[in-house]
Amino acid sequence: MTASPNIGSPALDSALSTHVPPVAPCLDALTLAHREAAYSRFVQRVRRRYASELDCLPPGAPVHASMQACLAQLLARSLAMPAALRVLRQLVLERLVVLDCEQDAPLQAVTRAVTELAELALDAACTLAFAELDDLYGAPLAEGGTRAQLWVIGMGKLGARELNVSSDIDLIYVYDADGETAGNAQGRNRISNHEYFGKAVKHIYNTVGETTEHGNVFRVDLALRPNGNSGPSAVSLGALEEYFLVQGREWERFAWLKSRLIAPAACVRDKSANGLRGAVLPFVFRKYLDYNVFDSLRSLHRQIREHASKRAAGNPGRANDVKLSRGGIREIEFTVQLLQVVRGGQFPELRTRPTLDALQRLCKANLMPPATAEALATAYDFLRRVEHRIQYLDDQQTHVMPTRDDDLAWLAATMGCATVCEFLRALDAHRETVAQEFDILLGGTSGGGCNGAGCNGKNGATRSAVDSLQGVLPQLPEAFAAKVAQWCEHPRVLALREDARLRLVRLVERTGAWLEEGRVNEQAALRLADWIEPLLRRESYLALLQERPSVHERLLRLLGAAKWPARYLLKHPGVIDELASQQLLTDRFDALQFEVELENRRDALRSTDEDDEETLLNLLRRAHHAEVFRTLARDLEGVLSVEQVADDLSALADTMLRVTARWCWGRLKNRHREEPAFAIIGYGKLGGKELGYGSDLDIVFVYEDEDENAGEIYAAFVRKMINWMTVKTGEGDLFEIDTALRPNGNSGMLVTSFTAYANYQQQRGSNTAWTWEHQAMTRARAVLGSPAMFARFDAIRESVITAERDSTALAAEIVAMREKVRAAHPVRGDMFDVKHSHGGMVDVEFVVQFLVLSQSREHPELRLNTGNINLLQRAEAAGLLRPGMGQAASDAYRVLRQIQHRARLDEAPTQVDAALVASEAAAVQALWQHVLGTPPGA
Repeated sequence: MTASPNIGSPALDSALSTHVPPVAPCLDALTLAHREAAYSRFVQRVRRRYASELDCLPPGAPVHASMQACLAQLLARSLAMPAALRVLRQLVLERLVVLDCEQDAPLQAVTRAVTELAELALDAACTLAFAELDDLYGAPLAEGGTRAQLWVIGMGKLGARELNVSSDIDLIYVYDADGETAGNAQGRNRISNHEYFGKAVKHIYNTVGETTEHGNVFRVDLALRPNGNSGPSAVSLGALEEYFLVQGREWERFAWLKSRLIAPAACVRDKSANGLRGAVLPFVFRKYLDYNVFDSLRSLHRQIREHASKRAAGNPGRANDVKLSRGGIREIEFTVQLLQVVRGGQFPELRTRPTLDALQRLCKANLMPPATAEALATAYDFLRRVEHRIQYLDDQQTHVMPTRDDDLAWLAATMGCATVCEFLRALDAHRETVAQEFDILLGGTSGGGCNGAGCNGKNGATRSAVDSLQGVLPQLPEAFAAKVAQWCEHPRVLALREDARLRLVRLVERTGAWLEEGRVNEQAALRLADWIEPLLRRESYLALLQERPSVHERLLRLLGAAKWPARYLLKHPGVIDELASQQLLTDRFDALQFEVELENRRDALRSTDEDDEETLLNLLRRAHHAEVFRTLARDLEGVLSVEQVADDLSALADTMLRVTARWCWGRLKNRHREEPAFAIIGYGKLGGKELGYGSDLDIVFVYEDEDENAGEIYAAFVRKMINWMTVKTGEGDLFEIDTALRPNGNSGMLVTSFTAYANYQQQRGSNTAWTWEHQAMTRARAVLGSPAMFARFDAIRESVITAERDSTALAAEIVAMREKVRAAHPVRGDMFDVKHSHGGMVDVEFVVQFLVLSQSREHPELRLNTGNINLLQRAEAAGLLRPGMGQAASDAYRVLRQIQHRARLDEAPTQVDAALVASEAAAVQALWQHVLGTPPGA
């Protein structure tokens, strides 16, 4: 066959000039003639050399089935498998140039075709290699005589199904078991499995990667394997696990993030390589939020840019690299992968390989604003299409923009631009967007330094971290300086790596600078020191605070506001990452979105067989703790009122009960139906939607199921639910559960039938509820169950609270019960307890309960469980209270709740100077006197 002319030769330049009219880059409009696939020098070569084979590939976008059919035709033409694969590749790429450049095929159609070509080729190469090696040495055997398997792991773009048209393929070969082969037909030539698979790797390379007269199928790179080019070509699974534990480096986690089993196809289908997942996932995704990777990625990116700069030093054109230059494809990939690696351990729904899919998931998880995700996705699509066109020109693995005017004109035209300058402006705009977002994420190249007036950026270069700590002490207030001075000899500080100690120094310097500027108070600094000291072994928290000054400052403000947040953060330190959220102070709790996110995380865990019970328990706890912390942050920043805090915490508890019930039922061994015929009744603060931080849940479980084993089944279900909510794991617990309000209290059944519950509450039979239980019913509501069960509970509640009663006897019982409560909570001295003193919150609650039980029969507006404040206002509107009395009492109740709420946040007593709440107490006392007569304790 006649040799093709060399690229750049006069003969070829002359030939090309007939395909693309010459243009002045910013003046001449580009036409359809400028976007013909025939301009590609690669396409011209294929069409000349393989003219008779072009029709072997079925019409349309190449996919696995059509490529397999084409391969079969090529083999039928007496081509050997290696040659047939190479010719197939030429035909596929020629087709892609036509589809992409002339017909605007989507990016995914191109990357899918190239990826499926690689999968097909590697599977065929494995089949060839194993057949030949088995004849020579016999099959490799694992313990028990089963065949040992070799897994071809695709990394990078191959793993993510994002191969570009001239990609090399990054492979790692892993085999599942050591041992030796069975020997050939004569029982000879036994070799170790390690040797067998080493020979298989060479054979596969010869089939796929070796350059012949037809070129190669793919260039093959094994540099990402353990120990790089100095390591064995194939490693055992055990050796890989040990490598991850002992030697695995941070940058390798990014490489393994996109890893995927590519071949043999049989192993992909039967999922026999699932054991590999157990080694890879914990290496890539850490249990805690992992901000240590920021420095690693900075270092890696710096090396890439330095390498690109060196390559461009002798050739300025290389500086315009759409992959590696500033704002290139690599920076989009780094941005996405960094957020995935940092958070993927706790948020499994982020674990996806394709870049565009990951951007969507980051946006859904509120880790990236929608506008940013859209801009990066658009830039990624644009840059990848440019990259393909650069490679279409000559089938070279290059990402550097061409310098010839006719090449640029063709490239611009195939991108749909009217002129070359329009194309270049669009390219620059996308790259600038990418570069800005990348720099924002990594904070430039400063390494997350001090960012405060009192910082010494050279500390790390000239002095040890301990010396630096001592050096910063004179700049600090006395109490904070004394605390930091203790760190200079603290074993945990001394045990830190030097880079982690330097992070600690920078945090202290930044905190000191903010103290001097008055941005934070010293109490906050002291609480920060107390908070961070037990966590020094978890260096990722130091990294997070250093990398995110805004998180550091918000954390200090929260710690300075009250004591309880500091204690909560000590128990659940991972939640501080929520402070980085841009929506933290603007959003409210969204139950539907929260529930969807939980289900997405469980689905992600199920897809990797990680959805065991302990993992799900921890998933629920982390999600709950994070949401409580979001509410706490909004509360302390003054974004939410006390009532809104209670509403959000109550809605969160409802959601946790709903999700926990669904997940427990799905895992119940003796469940007999798809959905449980079951309801949860909330009492007390949960029923009244007045939950506070750390409140327990007063709940009653009921069922309505005719199955003969229903009692036993639902009892097991409820025990499982209570265990899921109360058991302490490494992530803590969810709630304390109190079921004492069930029929017959702690001596009654843990779960009861709805009929028995209704009979008990409605005074049917000899076993009936007490008055105090009917008081509790005024604040009860159905939290979980079917619409029919909600309606049935509402009917039971209404029948209870509207039952005909002797008001005088009821008042006497309620006053007596109030006396018991008062006696159990004595108030010493002249202080006023906002909850238990006469004129306090309990008085309001008892008055409301009396009004509901005695008056709702005649006044339907009192039947709804709308909360004490609203019910007082309704009672006044109904004429049951003097004008202004209900409003005054409700205002007083709100103030007392605010005082109680604030005191609990600061872990302070709820007893205050009586003079401070004299008007509120008077309003409540007047209410009590008007409704119930004799004041409590009188």
